[in-house]
Amino acid sequence: MNIVALCILAVFSSIISLVLKRYNPEYSIAINIITGILIFAVVLSNISPAINQIKSLVSATKIPADYGFILFKSLGICFLTQFASDSCKDAGETALSSKVELAGKVMILIISLPLFEEIAKIAVTLIGE
Repeated sequence: MNIVALCILAVFSSIISLVLKRYNPEYSIAINIITGILIFAVVLSNISPAINQIKSLVSATKIPADYGFILFKSLGICFLTQFASDSCKDAGETALSSKVELAGKVMILIISLPLFEEIAKIAVTLIGE
């Protein structure tokens, strides 16, 4: 499925969602979430060439594989957090959306701690203390 088809799907479901919002707001939210999941699934199914290229770039630079894993995991957290946050906003739950975004940022920080630790070790070594 190409980007044109995804955009048509998004516009079509938005129109249906707007029509249903007047009569059944719960169906409107469900349509938005289901459409979001479909688009997310299509994107994930087509992302494997990009992942393979990033893996080859990481291996070519002789960077430890753990750093590439941190990159992929952080990217996944970003995508899922954005999807969940936008779904909460669509449902009118902006406070919950903010909390989901905060949780995503904290999780990325936790995952990145080994990388920060390595950078700190290199900085201490360069300073000479």
